[in-house]
Amino acid sequence: MNESVTVAAIDLGATSGRVMAGRVGPDELRVRQMARFPNGPVALPDGLHWDVQALFRAAQAGLRDAASWAGDISSIGIDSWAVDYALLRGSRVLGEPFHYRDERSGRGVDTVHAKVPFTDLYARNGLQFLPFNSVYQLAAEDPAMLAVADKVLLVPDLVAFYLTGATVSERTNASTTGLLNVTTGQWDTDLLHTLGLNPALLPALVEPGDRIGPLLPAVLEATGLSGNAQVTAVGSHDTASAVVATPMREQGGAYISCGTWGLVGVETETPVLSDAARAANFTNEGGVDGRTRFLHNVMGLWLLSESIRTWERDGTTIELERLLAEAVAVGPDMPVFDATDEAFLAPGDMPARIAQWLSERGLRVPHTRAETTRSIIESLAKAFADAVRMASDLSGQAVDTIHITGGGSLNALLCQRTADYAGLRVVAGPVEATALGNVVVQARAEGATGATLESMRDLVARTTELHTYEPRSNS
Repeated sequence: MNESVTVAAIDLGATSGRVMAGRVGPDELRVRQMARFPNGPVALPDGLHWDVQALFRAAQAGLRDAASWAGDISSIGIDSWAVDYALLRGSRVLGEPFHYRDERSGRGVDTVHAKVPFTDLYARNGLQFLPFNSVYQLAAEDPAMLAVADKVLLVPDLVAFYLTGATVSERTNASTTGLLNVTTGQWDTDLLHTLGLNPALLPALVEPGDRIGPLLPAVLEATGLSGNAQVTAVGSHDTASAVVATPMREQGGAYISCGTWGLVGVETETPVLSDAARAANFTNEGGVDGRTRFLHNVMGLWLLSESIRTWERDGTTIELERLLAEAVAVGPDMPVFDATDEAFLAPGDMPARIAQWLSERGLRVPHTRAETTRSIIESLAKAFADAVRMASDLSGQAVDTIHITGGGSLNALLCQRTADYAGLRVVAGPVEATALGNVVVQARAEGATGATLESMRDLVARTTELHTYEPRSNS
């Protein structure tokens, strides 16, 4: 095993992006934030888009800071949210990627299901129904754009292209498109032909740990990085990286990667493709080292962040810590709504939408911000607990511990209430699971960590602070 290495992680989330420097060795795992920058939808005449070029400029600036701080950085890994993509012709990007919350995606659902019923689609790709999966977005794509494009690159693969000029598709994120065969792990060319999509649009697949390539001269000049630095594929779906760094050293662990979304599930050796899994809308996404992330999407902290955004439109500044303290004081006797309902998917006045959902069902409507916040926390905790229970039942894997990582691990009320609803121990942390998972996969490729997924998780558990919440029997 080699000595410690220094690597950089570009971690792009739905509301912000970061560049992190990571120092990793046999008994060392540290990450340091070098840059943080906002991210969000941009409304253009044809719909909601991502400003990926602005994200890339910010990422380059962060890499420059990392190079100044850390000196020799040997590797760069990129992770982001799933499903969204850019079309390329040669080296030219054909416009900014659409945002998954844009309403165009819904148009593709009927188009796809008219050719491939969802039952058949699930058997092929193992994915839960989400109206913004890439397969539906591509079905709604402008045919003229598809006619001139020669490649489709998911967001982290697009950033890798900007850095190296290479066009590849990392497998964990490719598994979220709906176009990867869940059994073979290869692009489903028969499905592509059925949907009228050219298989040549989809690039060669790479695995986490594979080298993508060296940095382009212009990137070296802009960042000050060494010419020895390589871009290394990681679990480029941010949840795949987060699950790598979830310290599930014991049998019987479930995970909740909790940020804008709450991704709730268990890790399996093979996909779960039963009729019951399909009916429960569980998904089988690729994990690092060939594992399967069997999980369900819950709306996540989006419900709270979008509520806060609504409340701040009148010029009020909401202090999250104070708001959560007020929510604790409200008590648990608040109405619970379905945190997986698509009614809460789009941006907008979330408190009004929650109130309408409850009112339509004859349930008590929260009247204050603290009450709405408590209702959100209770609803998320119950949804998380229900999803863990269902993941266990469908996979046949007994669960005795729930690991909550990401920003949600800092929310003590959410962690405790999840433990209460589930009747299971909750271990919270690490907060930086995605960045940690990104850097340890890079470090393994450099020979600086153990070779197995379990050894990487053991390193995380030994070097990060974790908090345990026991279920309360009277809740």
